[in-house]
Amino acid sequence: MKELRQSALAWLAESGADQKAAGVAALYQSWQAGDIRLNAAVELTSALPIPGRPVKPELVSPLEVGKRSMRTEEGRAALIHALAHIEFNAINLALDAIWRFNGMPESYYQDWLKVAAEEAYHFSLLNTHLQTMGYAYGDFTGHNSLWEMADKTASDVLARMALVPRTMEARGLDASPPLRNKLAQIGDTKAANILDIILRDEIGHVAIGNHWFNWLCEKRVLEPIATYDNLAKQYNAPKLRRPFNLEARRKAGFSDAELALLI
Repeated sequence: MKELRQSALAWLAESGADQKAAGVAALYQSWQAGDIRLNAAVELTSALPIPGRPVKPELVSPLEVGKRSMRTEEGRAALIHALAHIEFNAINLALDAIWRFNGMPESYYQDWLKVAAEEAYHFSLLNTHLQTMGYAYGDFTGHNSLWEMADKTASDVLARMALVPRTMEARGLDASPPLRNKLAQIGDTKAANILDIILRDEIGHVAIGNHWFNWLCEKRVLEPIATYDNLAKQYNAPKLRRPFNLEARRKAGFSDAELALLI
């Protein structure tokens, strides 16, 4: 019987985008069927480069990722590509949370496997839509900011929970509604519907990050707000930018005290 964390590491190392998405979906189905065991205690190491990614897209500085008008076909395709790239990276982030951090409860690994499967679904939706426009994943440039934060927080699961789902991914809760509305206004209802699905699921993903951050703070006898502030400074996390989707953040488990700091 295959082991979950070893399998997550194997799919993290997979370089093919479509193969990775399909493999993660199959891994989640196997876990649900009871065909995968879990060894949470073992400390794993990777013999392969991670994360696996295709040769394209070319990774550049965020400042070098070209911006195009959404009112042109190419500009809209570039935007859909950027969203697909975020979801591809999100698959890797969820897989990394599974294999890298040992000694967590079984529900932790189950949560992040569910996240990985949903991110794979999001990637497939966006890439399929991109292909209907005559493009494919890899046709535009991308940046590596999400994975760079994963690298920074590789030694501490508390820092990972604080700064990837609760910071980097939570920014998507704020950005998604106006982006969805712009796509609807220019007539791309398919893309707008995909963003509705992504926002619905991402609220759950950020909620999982919040749950495990608070669980770890309680276990380590740390005050969550002060701890988050210290970690954000220590790891030079991106500054939070307005406007905030307070409703989505509240659904994702941010406390009233945390939300009050954003107002």
